[in-house]
Amino acid sequence: MIINTGMRTDIPAFYSKWLLNRIKEGYVYVRNPYYKHQVTRYSLNPSVVDCLAFCTKNPHPLIPHLKELEKYKQFWFVTITPYEKDIEPNVPNKRQIIADFKVLSSYLGKNSVALRYDPILINEKFDVNMHIKCFEKLLSELKGYTNDCTISFIDMYDKVRKNAPDIRPPTEEEQIQIAKAFSDIGKKNDITIHACCEKEFLKDYGLDITGCMSKEIVQKAINSELEPTRNTSKRPTCNCLMGNDIGAYNTCMHLCKYCYANANQEMVKQNVKKHNPNSPFLIGEVEKEDKITQAIQKSWIEKDNQISLF
Repeated sequence: MIINTGMRTDIPAFYSKWLLNRIKEGYVYVRNPYYKHQVTRYSLNPSVVDCLAFCTKNPHPLIPHLKELEKYKQFWFVTITPYEKDIEPNVPNKRQIIADFKVLSSYLGKNSVALRYDPILINEKFDVNMHIKCFEKLLSELKGYTNDCTISFIDMYDKVRKNAPDIRPPTEEEQIQIAKAFSDIGKKNDITIHACCEKEFLKDYGLDITGCMSKEIVQKAINSELEPTRNTSKRPTCNCLMGNDIGAYNTCMHLCKYCYANANQEMVKQNVKKHNPNSPFLIGEVEKEDKITQAIQKSWIEKDNQISLF
């Protein structure tokens, strides 16, 4: 199975000490985001965790600990955008992120590290031409360090409209312009450009729409064949093996204006106060009403179909 750390928050950036503690303890508790007292216990035993997956805007805090993560096969998405502090208030300097991307690639191999350039939004500064210019410069820097890059266009959720009324998604015409240009840039730099949960018509303009964390990409990252496995994403347009996420919503301190995982800054601040790096939960502690259920976990690369319980 896949343990994912990055769909609800940025664990490497803000909770690396907690993650390393959970790895030492060998398990983690995860609250159901909709039913607070339904708790799942996941084993972090490498015998059932085929891949430890990350999605981060700042891998730097975990770079000194790569040796401690070596017992896991890994897949990293590193998000690098051209946006500045008015949109991404707490994302570190992009030069540092690029340098860390290269360290990860050199350590793990370029099949195990992929770029995310998303979400693509339009505002007064970032029009189509600016995105093309920034993307070309970024991919020229990362040529030889990755085979894959995923893009997506911003979804204007209600919370995004509230936090960033000055941004908008690209029109269909602008999406086509971006798809054509990004596809050409990818070819020049030997990087496949994937579109994440976007409309199928974009494949006609050079984008790969088969998934950004598909079975094929995960197999390349972990250098192992997986058993036939259905996609684990909750989104009907997604073909990815997202696995089980151990993060929590409303905990990411990057506070990006386009974020879908944070409701508001005040909730994030309150949750961060409840973080204990020694707790089995990312946020908070065990409560008396909690019903803790052990997840049934098995390796997808085992030859037999025996289910392993931990």
